[in-house]
Amino acid sequence: MTSYILEMRDITKTFPGVKALSNVNLKVEEGEIHAICGENGAGKSTLMKVLSGVYPNGDYEGQIIYRDQECHFRGIHDSEEKGIVIIHQELALVPMLSIAENIFLGNEHAKFGVIDWNANEARTRDLLKKVGLTEDPKTLITNIGTGKQQLVEIAKALSKEVELLILDEPTASLSEKDSQALLDLLLEFKRQGITSIIISHKLNEINRVADHVTVIRDGRTIETLGRGEISEDRIITSMVGRSLEDRYPPRDPKIGEVFFEVKNWSVYHPLHADRQVIKNINLNVRKGEVVGIAGLMGAGRTEFAMSLFGRSYGRKITGEVLLHGKPIDVSTVGKAVDRGLAYVTEDRKVFGLNLIDDIKNNISIANLKGVSSYGVIDDLKELDVANDYRRKTNIRSPNVYQKTGNLSGGNQQKVVLSKWLFADPEVLILDEPTRGIDVGAKYEIYTIIARLAAEGRAIIVISSEMPELLGISDRIYVMNEGGIVGEMAASEASQEKIMRAIVRGEGKVA
Repeated sequence: MTSYILEMRDITKTFPGVKALSNVNLKVEEGEIHAICGENGAGKSTLMKVLSGVYPNGDYEGQIIYRDQECHFRGIHDSEEKGIVIIHQELALVPMLSIAENIFLGNEHAKFGVIDWNANEARTRDLLKKVGLTEDPKTLITNIGTGKQQLVEIAKALSKEVELLILDEPTASLSEKDSQALLDLLLEFKRQGITSIIISHKLNEINRVADHVTVIRDGRTIETLGRGEISEDRIITSMVGRSLEDRYPPRDPKIGEVFFEVKNWSVYHPLHADRQVIKNINLNVRKGEVVGIAGLMGAGRTEFAMSLFGRSYGRKITGEVLLHGKPIDVSTVGKAVDRGLAYVTEDRKVFGLNLIDDIKNNISIANLKGVSSYGVIDDLKELDVANDYRRKTNIRSPNVYQKTGNLSGGNQQKVVLSKWLFADPEVLILDEPTRGIDVGAKYEIYTIIARLAAEGRAIIVISSEMPELLGISDRIYVMNEGGIVGEMAASEASQEKIMRAIVRGEGKVA
């Protein structure tokens, strides 16, 4: 007889104007890795917030049965007392506190009401060892990379005697190497009897570790697949309600003359004046061309893009930017936008959107002149523009007055894209444009990129997913340690050639 550690029965959760979950059912076996898949906005994270007490009992309908007992969690502390710990997609660590301080924040070891730092640090060393870290417990969070921060979050969960670990998009911001290390850790936890629930859009990772997959679509349970039934095609069909024969839209590129150029571009670190981050980069994009930039995390791709876009990053910036063969001034964000540049940031929540404002205002913010008459915003024109882009980019929301922070990640990304499309750029730089979004939303964004290229714009795409770059690019530059180490036509490129260029600098093909 199957032993279930968790059953969620007929869970229904409603937000104003939206039913996020409708009679969702989930069964998780003791000691397994159970994946939850679905498009952005399907209700995956909402379901886990119900389970962990973020949405307390009484805020939803249905039952949570944990270890054969019905639970009524009033908050996160209640679920953690039962051994249920959630790690959210946005890490909840305090950058300027140490690893030990973060792990035991609010739960410190103490003697007679005084924090015992020696005990906290000794326990931290034990926990870090379990997750494969050798850092000093006194190390500040800000001084370790994202992959290690994710492992610190897991160490923090272990400190709470976790029995059921919930991970929401744990590898979305990680490099390939760090992602594999985290998945290996989950498999080790499984051997130790810890049960895990993982939400992920990376279907290859799910294939590797999951014992069962539950697919949610439009707030409803579609099906649960056993190990022998799991395949990427089956999951995609269940997620989007149709098969995706091709992951990338067909294109017939019409590539013209050199349109955009960067010459001898160098940038120094904003805080460490002697550290050169970008080293003499030369790059060009032709009219109607999609140029990809590949590289490992830390290669300098984002720093390069941000420094180009109004010098948003770095100091002592030197070099030249040309559009239509003529130098242009991109020394401030305003000047960069006026000269036809747009930059879709990799961090949409911090730099791309005003999360407490609505869709309408977020779409118009980069081009207020386009919705104004004599310096006064025309509300009706702004509304028409927002509705137009909502249709064009298929933003799923009841209306354009929806608060952007309440949208799913994929729909937030479409709002960022809409904002810059309304600014009508000639050169569009997209930094990790599909990070943390599902295959259906990815296809829609790829279609938008293809359409923009067909209109004759110059597109630069930075992505850590090499299949994505190979699927949508016409030409690929490879970066490593702040410089260009390879350039190749996408038709001649492969993941092996890109990695060879990164490791050995063997990549001048184009």
